[in-house]
Amino acid sequence: MSNEEEFFDAVTGLDSDESYEGVSESSYKDALVFDSSKNNGSKPQENGVKKHRTSLPAPMFSRSTISVWSILKKCIGMELSKITMPVVFNEPLSFLQRLTEYMEHTYLINRACSLSDSIERMQAVAAFAVSAVASQWERTGKPFNPLLGETYELTREEQGFRLLAEQVSHHPPVSAFHAESLSGDFVFHGSIYPKLKFWGKSVEAEPKGTITLELLKHNETYTWSNPNCCVHNIILGKLWIEQYGSVEIVNHSTGDKCVLNFKPCGMFGKELHKVEGYIQDKSKKKLCVIYGKWTECMWSIDPQSYEAHKKAEKKGDNRKQKRDEPVGSENDDADDMPEVQETVLVIPGSTLLWRIDPRPAHSAQMYNFTNFALSLNELEPGMEAILAPTDCRFRPDIRAMENGKMEEASQEKERLEEKQRAARKQRAKNEEEWSTRWFQLGTNPNTGAQDWNYSGGYFSRNYRDLPDIY
Repeated sequence: MSNEEEFFDAVTGLDSDESYEGVSESSYKDALVFDSSKNNGSKPQENGVKKHRTSLPAPMFSRSTISVWSILKKCIGMELSKITMPVVFNEPLSFLQRLTEYMEHTYLINRACSLSDSIERMQAVAAFAVSAVASQWERTGKPFNPLLGETYELTREEQGFRLLAEQVSHHPPVSAFHAESLSGDFVFHGSIYPKLKFWGKSVEAEPKGTITLELLKHNETYTWSNPNCCVHNIILGKLWIEQYGSVEIVNHSTGDKCVLNFKPCGMFGKELHKVEGYIQDKSKKKLCVIYGKWTECMWSIDPQSYEAHKKAEKKGDNRKQKRDEPVGSENDDADDMPEVQETVLVIPGSTLLWRIDPRPAHSAQMYNFTNFALSLNELEPGMEAILAPTDCRFRPDIRAMENGKMEEASQEKERLEEKQRAARKQRAKNEEEWSTRWFQLGTNPNTGAQDWNYSGGYFSRNYRDLPDIY
């Protein structure tokens, strides 16, 4: 049986037209300085900046002829780690590449590095944490499971970072990554163990693992975990994605904390996509309120203005409810909830922290990829001589799917899985333990939790003794 982990993650890019009425022009322009559409790193786009591809070689293959129910009906309540799914339900990226989409909004980390006030830095870090899950919007295909020992390298000079990811465990499936600033300003790393279950009409993902951001100039370390994710209407209806749960970002150097509540959709979908939270200091005094949508934008405002707005809003809702009763039924089924496309109501005096980049016009035919995602499997001339042979750009099943060769992709996927099983049996026969190459299992010094730490050496290009996984 194939050990296939089902991942339903990822897209960015709601072309937002939210109103900025009541927002100070200076605050808005200040925020725009760090808008990724204007600034993809520590410096603005200029002539000569490296360009990346803006489309895939072939459009997305239709999934309409495949019955998901015929595959999943025996799996209700199970963890989706031993279910073989047809390749048509994949997207042409490895989960290691999907992890790299955290870095799409690296300019927010660069912004945090440039700020002198610790609360403003926390605002930028909070916006970055939200932006990291924004790519999941409408991304209902699953990435390919990484093979044990698979790697992915990404260097973006225009955004000022380089990253390495490695699949460090197969049971359970664990992906570790390490990104660092080319200018020495930050280190961003973590290990992710996505635990997924099928509940009949939905797939629920619990992203176990710790994410760590170190701002070296400020001697600050932040940690957090991602919210839960649920994909609804797996069997019938329009697929839609819900992020929910509490995310706690801790500045271990100052004691400041940001608590973000990713709200479940609620009755009639009124809360769908909404994120609300606050920043407090080590004495638990609330210093700032953060609100918005993870599919659209995030704003900050002082607590007093926020509370005054909420009181006025509640008074207006109460008057409206008396006119419009009854409000609704307790039997509303959230799984059938359509996506609500309303934009964020901006509170006067708010400051824009982040706004999602528009997706390319042809995104729907390209697995709902963002511009950033479209470039991740790009294999440019000369890269073959630089990349490790375990880099997932060399995976034949992903490459075949990207090129629209679905039958070849399915055959290659099956071959690679069988090769992985055979290698595992051979190690067991020889009583050999698997040894990771670039990461070592250890402890996160900030949380005390188990974590995978980068052991260094990858970028010296010493690729001797790497496993033959493809």
